[in-house]
Amino acid sequence: MTITERAAYLRGLAEGLELDADKKEVKLLNGILELLDDLALSVSDLEVQTGEIADQLDEVDEDLGTLEEEVYGLNDDEDGCDGCCSCEDEDDELDEFDDTYFEVTCPNCGETVCLSADIIEEGEMDCPNCGEHLEFELEEAEEEEDSTEE
Repeated sequence: MTITERAAYLRGLAEGLELDADKKEVKLLNGILELLDDLALSVSDLEVQTGEIADQLDEVDEDLGTLEEEVYGLNDDEDGCDGCCSCEDEDDELDEFDDTYFEVTCPNCGETVCLSADIIEEGEMDCPNCGEHLEFELEEAEEEEDSTEE
């Protein structure tokens, strides 16, 4: 039963009681029932609008996914990151690692952080989760990459 149906049911119960409309209590009850009717209609309208907005948002999400695939040439499953962060930094200059990202586990807090090649090249950073200072050596990362290709 919808909220408007429930409000109509309550109004029908009140009318079935055949109360004296001149009594103060009945005027109060009728006022409450009118308020319930108005609130039920408002909620119903909001539910319809929310459904329409959700449909539009789904369409925008699909369009954005298509655009990301066209621009980056990847979908969410192929980008090498498990969604631990937003691994896109548009201001970075292109280099030999262009779209390569690395997952690093902080030895202090155990959280996995997704890093771009530029951060690895810098050689150090503070963990965004706990603030622990982390150091990297690019040579080790390149050696690991070479060994997986063989």
